[in-house]
Amino acid sequence: MMSWWNQFEFVFPWLLPLLVVAPLLWFWRIRKNLNREVSLRLPSTQSVRGLRSWKSALRPFLPLLRVAAISLFIIALARPRLDLSEESVTAEGIDIVLTLDLSTSMGATDFSPNRLEVAKQVARDFVSRREFDRIGLVVYAGEAYTKSPLTVDKEIIDRFIAELQMGEITDGTAIGTGLATAVNRLKESESASKIIILLTDGENNAGYHSPELAAELAEEFGIRVYTIGVGSGQQTLMPSSPLGGGKYTFKPTRGTVDDKLLAYIAETTNGRYFRARDTEELESIYDYIDELEKTEIETTVFKRYEEQFGRFLLIGLALLLLETLLRYTVLRTVP
Repeated sequence: MMSWWNQFEFVFPWLLPLLVVAPLLWFWRIRKNLNREVSLRLPSTQSVRGLRSWKSALRPFLPLLRVAAISLFIIALARPRLDLSEESVTAEGIDIVLTLDLSTSMGATDFSPNRLEVAKQVARDFVSRREFDRIGLVVYAGEAYTKSPLTVDKEIIDRFIAELQMGEITDGTAIGTGLATAVNRLKESESASKIIILLTDGENNAGYHSPELAAELAEEFGIRVYTIGVGSGQQTLMPSSPLGGGKYTFKPTRGTVDDKLLAYIAETTNGRYFRARDTEELESIYDYIDELEKTEIETTVFKRYEEQFGRFLLIGLALLLLETLLRYTVLRTVP
C-alpha cells in the first residue's frame, strides 16, 4: 500500500486546497438552518414521543453525500495519476580472478583462527559486494588450478571459497604458477577492466612459471594485478607436518613475505601491493580495492503514467446520483 501511495501524484496540486470549500459550505448551511428553526411549545411531549424514525435520523447526514461528491470532483480536477516509471540498468562489469594461497603456512595463527580462514571470509565479503561483475577463483600452493572460471553466480563462488582447505594441492608456494593460471583465465576476456587479486603469505619456492614472466604476461593482456602479502611478521605458530584428517603439528616460526617480488608484480601491471599484518588491515585492503575498481552502471528511466481522475469522477457522480435519489424518494421531506 505504501509503495502505491508513493507512486501517486497530482498534475494540478494547487487545486487541492479547494477541498475545504465543500465542508465549509455544509457547516454554514447547518448553522443557517439552526438559526431558522422555530420552536413549538407543547404542554407535554407524550404526544410526539416515538415519532423519530430512522429516516429522520439519516436525513441530516444526507448532504454529506454531496460534500463527498464535490470533494471527489475537485480531486479529479487536480488530475491524480500513478507514476509507473521503469528503469533499465546497463552495467559494464569487471572481470576479477581471486588467486588464493593454500600452502600450509596459511594455517599460521597470527590471524584468528588462522590466515586462511580470515582470507576466505574477507574474500567472501568482497564477492558479495560485486553485484555486476564476473568473478573467477584460482588456488595455488606447490601447483595451481582453476577452482571456478569467470561467472556471475556469486553463490557458487561463495561456496567454493568457503570449502577451501589446506592440503588440497601439493605443498609449496608457486606464486608464478598461480598468477599465470589466473592470467590464462582472463586473457580471452573482452571486459574493459580485468583484474587479479593475488594473496600469499610466503615466497615463491615452487612451480614451473617465473612470477616475473607471469607479471609481464598480465601486463601484455591488459590485466591489472593487486598483490596482498599476509602475515604479522612476528613469531607465530605455523603448521609443520600433517597428522591426517586435516590436522597438523605446529611449531613456532617467523614467516617471511617477499615484499619486493609482490611489489614488482603490482608495479609491472599498473596495480598496487598491499601488506596485511592483521585482520583489520586485510579487510581495509579489500574495501580499498572495492572502491578503486568501480563497475560502470548506466540507468535509463522510462516515464509512464496511469491516469486516475476517471475513478474519482465516476465515484463522485455515483454519490451525487445516490444523494438525489434518496432526497426525492426514501428521505423525501414534505414542504
